[in-house]
Amino acid sequence: MLKIVKLTLIIIEPIIMLQQYRISVIAFCSRPQVGLISFFLLCFLSGSTVFSQETVVKYLSGTDKDHTKNWDFMVSSGAKSGQWTTIGVPSNWETQGFGTYHYGWEEDFSKNEIGYYKYRFPSNPTWKNKTVKIVFEGSMTDTEVKINGKIAGAIHQGSFYRFKYDITKLLKKTGDNLLEVKVSKISADTSVNRAERMSDFWVFGGIFRPVYLEITPQTHIEWTAIDARADGNFVMDVHTEGKLAHGYVEAQISDLDGKLVGEAFQAKLDHKSGKVTLNNKVTKPALWSPEFPNRYQVVVRLRDDKGKIIHSKVEKFGFRTAELRRGEGFFVNGVKVRFKGVNRHSAWPTSGRTMSKEISELDVNLIKDMNMNAVRMSHYSPDAHFLDVCDSLGLFVIDELTGWQKKYDTSVGRKLLKEMVMKDVNHPSIVIWANGNEGGNNHELVADYAKYDPQKRTVIHPWNNFEGTDTQHYRAYDCCVGSLYNGKEVFFPTEFLHGLYDGGHGAGLEDHWNLMRSKPLSAGGFLWSFADEGVVRLDQEGRMDIKGNLAPDGILGPYREKEGSFYTIKEIWSPIKIALDKLPQNFDGLLPLSNDYLYTNLNQIRFSYECRQLPAPYESDTTVKILEKGDLQGPNVEPQQNGYLRLPFQHDLAKTDVLALTAKDPYGREIFTWTWSLKSPTEMNERWLSTKISWPISVDEANNTLRLQSNKTTIAFDTKSGLLQSVISNGTVIPLTNGPQLAVGKASYVGMKHYKKGDSLYVDVQYTGAWKKVRYILAPNGLLTLEYAYNVYNSNPHNEYPFLGINFNFPENLITGVRYMGRGPYRVWKNRMKGNTFGVWNKKYNNTVTGESWDYPEFKGYYRDFNWVVIKNIAKDFIVYNGSDKLFLRLYTPEKPKGARNENNSPDFPDGDISFLHAINAIGTKFDRAVDHGPQGQLNRVGFNAIEGKLIFDFDPKLQ
Repeated sequence: MLKIVKLTLIIIEPIIMLQQYRISVIAFCSRPQVGLISFFLLCFLSGSTVFSQETVVKYLSGTDKDHTKNWDFMVSSGAKSGQWTTIGVPSNWETQGFGTYHYGWEEDFSKNEIGYYKYRFPSNPTWKNKTVKIVFEGSMTDTEVKINGKIAGAIHQGSFYRFKYDITKLLKKTGDNLLEVKVSKISADTSVNRAERMSDFWVFGGIFRPVYLEITPQTHIEWTAIDARADGNFVMDVHTEGKLAHGYVEAQISDLDGKLVGEAFQAKLDHKSGKVTLNNKVTKPALWSPEFPNRYQVVVRLRDDKGKIIHSKVEKFGFRTAELRRGEGFFVNGVKVRFKGVNRHSAWPTSGRTMSKEISELDVNLIKDMNMNAVRMSHYSPDAHFLDVCDSLGLFVIDELTGWQKKYDTSVGRKLLKEMVMKDVNHPSIVIWANGNEGGNNHELVADYAKYDPQKRTVIHPWNNFEGTDTQHYRAYDCCVGSLYNGKEVFFPTEFLHGLYDGGHGAGLEDHWNLMRSKPLSAGGFLWSFADEGVVRLDQEGRMDIKGNLAPDGILGPYREKEGSFYTIKEIWSPIKIALDKLPQNFDGLLPLSNDYLYTNLNQIRFSYECRQLPAPYESDTTVKILEKGDLQGPNVEPQQNGYLRLPFQHDLAKTDVLALTAKDPYGREIFTWTWSLKSPTEMNERWLSTKISWPISVDEANNTLRLQSNKTTIAFDTKSGLLQSVISNGTVIPLTNGPQLAVGKASYVGMKHYKKGDSLYVDVQYTGAWKKVRYILAPNGLLTLEYAYNVYNSNPHNEYPFLGINFNFPENLITGVRYMGRGPYRVWKNRMKGNTFGVWNKKYNNTVTGESWDYPEFKGYYRDFNWVVIKNIAKDFIVYNGSDKLFLRLYTPEKPKGARNENNSPDFPDGDISFLHAINAIGTKFDRAVDHGPQGQLNRVGFNAIEGKLIFDFDPKLQ
């Protein structure tokens, strides 16, 4: 019984200490229910005392944007300045209502803004004979720290870096200690301002990342740097501090559940250099990659010459080898890699640069949901928890020293580079260091990376050629075809297809990606950028400020609202390729696949399929009927190989409207859901149109108006123009007018004639010029059919047009929404067709301007594979059916963004309000026109043959 009590005390006491001090070793437990027990077992097996040798972390601030701690605070100027109050720490003081907002280079460097902080914390008797350091994870910008009135050390300059001071001798033995921090928004070092604050992103002030005490034995392990290779070789540099004449460092590798991997290994302490290098070899380790982010942990113990543990530390890592092979490519674990990447800023609208692990998890999951495998830390090192999530979920990372377009001077740059690498070096996700951005590259710093990184990762200079890499930004498609992929350097643009509003990102990506896949020296690329960097302005009644056209660059909105490009990227960068846009007739279930994974066989993928029957246009919801569904394992197809997947259908596909196929990766994450309509629009719509009953029809002509009537619907045409003049249904005017008119091309009106043929009334509208046929047919069932044909060949010298089709007018102020069958729910562009699902969609009207408001998906624009649409309005709803082959539905014209400085993101739209189009235009990027980014961005070419179409109007539908 006594033994049981002692064991209970041994376990409970450390748990209490964990809760009190948040001991850092808890991070070593990836699965608390297993890992914590494993940790105790490791300690017991090693014969150590459990916690006296561990680093203790005590937070003085809160831990993130949602968990802050109030400190006394005063700001020198701007809002709420000149008086002491409190502020939550960590935070940027602007987002708490203090000081002045600044965007990058707009800051006035003659007017510094200073924040003064005070916080009291008690001493602890357990700190006796320990080293106590105060750690700042990030503070903007120059930071002076005092403890009990005494300077803790040199003022730290630089915002995005972890720095610390040894404050052991400044602390009181008992009672409260006074922490005073002075943060100058503008640095006294002009190169810090040039690198960090004269930038194309929001700049803030304040202690924006956590502050904590780090309590260790006087002699302790300060930091470690691991090089764990794919062949199992393990090298670790262990850097120690303190006085220990003799002793050794011992390490034990285990998996994250605590299962030991091999034997412990050790090396003698070098007390002069303070550095020990440990070597080991693991047999067939599970390798780290974005597809299989396998990780391990190593417990490192500093022992004296008698074997007593002085200090111990736990580090997580992954076995993997990342290397640039000049003239060949970038390789990870011996496999050539193409980055499917995006640039990310650490930004949240209500907290600026102060983030949380929850946001890190949200962002990494969103990046992986787009089937990306990489992220660039533009233009500064992120929170540690973001890299932890990249490690655990799997993303390649480029970690970047700040230097937007200007560089740090060498003296301050060396200090900040060391701080960045020391903090981040053991993350297996980091495969490349970026030494500044777009000219903010100090070449004198390059050699320093290898001093602190035993992996000697590749160092790049984004936008420049450097040591075998070419990362030039925003080059046009023709430049890539002509030279960039055909030189000697491995080419991967660290920024390309600069998003702005609804342009870039997915628009143009398919052309660029197909080119990248075809070029041996391509290592992929990184889109700019992940999310719109909007800030909630407390000084402007909570307005979301995206600074004109400077910050609405994202695939997602400020709160991670999804634009259409999100889904386009998801399909284009899907590691499973299905090239069939349309299934063949008599489809037997055999689908050709290609495996674009780097490491995953498709037999590790789970597929599921559904045979769907879609609802009718006059039904009230969008629920689909599932006729058949099934699950199956993927075929045996190795990475970068082709194969087939056979779907084991059990029923006649003739009854199926849509086939849907979903693929999920080995962890259950959806890769993509592909959908195919198995019927043409005519076949699909036949069953809705055949249900109408017959009514008597009549025609009369008077006062320059030709009227057709069926039951209670009257359709009027202007005989002076041949255009639709008005529709009255059951006494209600439906103001669909002024059509059809050609979207491009010219024609001269000649006249109209009407006649009866069978049970239907015909009206032929005659033109010379581009119109070749305009015929209306009013059937006894009340449906009005429009048959048309046009030929715009030689309408301009190049026979190239932004769009092709016909237009009608309908007052926008009357529209409430649409219900339609086609691909959705997002709009498309000529160079951004992919990503949508074929189905029935209800869309409420909105006037969203992408990147300036975020009610997504947008209402206005082009919609692909249009079958039918219910035009919902405050007068009377009506239906238009597609009676021909593929058509695009156009709904009004998106407003030009207020911050737009060119027309790249505001392409021309057809006249009128509602259009039915055979071709649509592309959209450009922030810097370039659509035509600069590949074949899909070009204008539409036409041939000699006429283009034909057919629409059926139901002005008296029996809607539910």
